[in-house]
Amino acid sequence: MNTKCDAWPVAVCSWSLRADPDEVAQAMRQLGIDHVNLSLRPVFAEDGDAYLDAIRRQKWTISATTIGFPQEDYSSLESIRATGGILPDECWPRNQQMVVRSAAITAELGVRFLTMHAGFIESDDPAQARLLRDRLVCLADVAAQRGITLLMETGQETANCLRELLERLNHPALGINFDPANMILYGKGDPIAAVRTLGPWIKHVHIKDAVRTKQPGTWGTEVPWCEGEVETEAFLKALKEVGFAGVLAIEREAGDNRLGDIRLAAERLAGYAGPGGAA
Repeated sequence: MNTKCDAWPVAVCSWSLRADPDEVAQAMRQLGIDHVNLSLRPVFAEDGDAYLDAIRRQKWTISATTIGFPQEDYSSLESIRATGGILPDECWPRNQQMVVRSAAITAELGVRFLTMHAGFIESDDPAQARLLRDRLVCLADVAAQRGITLLMETGQETANCLRELLERLNHPALGINFDPANMILYGKGDPIAAVRTLGPWIKHVHIKDAVRTKQPGTWGTEVPWCEGEVETEAFLKALKEVGFAGVLAIEREAGDNRLGDIRLAAERLAGYAGPGGAA
């Protein structure tokens, strides 16, 4: 299988496979994919050192590392708004240390990007907005000291809101991991327009699709790539237009046939020629 989509290498998100590193490596060989977006969450479990040892044995290219925070509750939009990212005060000391350690591991593995959800950054409360900015700068400074870039994942805010924040902070170690499905799942706008709004900051992309909810205040539904509302060709064309030069990481967080859905997404990406390209 061709593991490139036009000029972009294709990766798989390790957590999508719900497997240990050796099993992830075996699945990647079956898929013909040699890039991985690596979850660092297992590092913070009891057998975290064994997980890292297993990672170091693999012969793959890590496109980015990713962390999630223990307090995050994705059971509803209301619960993730309350618990997401770096905003909950009672969790900040622990979460800060998680990012510090994750940045060190990311650098030690020779990886350029560490990704996370910052939380719901849209706020009418000036004090909360200022607190978020201060914490993001703190974490971006940590990333910069390690020679890596901290990427905020899209979806929990509109593209305009995220752009305004990034322009205001103007931090060289802050960028975006763009997830088009999240824009749909959270009801935060059109992914293609968002690519054009956020283009200069997009360093890494998740390949994931979804359909919008018909019931306001609830989640949309994740579906296999090319079967939702992302509009695949227009999305990839927009990435090309803004000069995206990173990796497309296939993410699948729903369904009972994740390996099959990831394989299907890889095949569909390999079949995309794009303007002036060849599949």
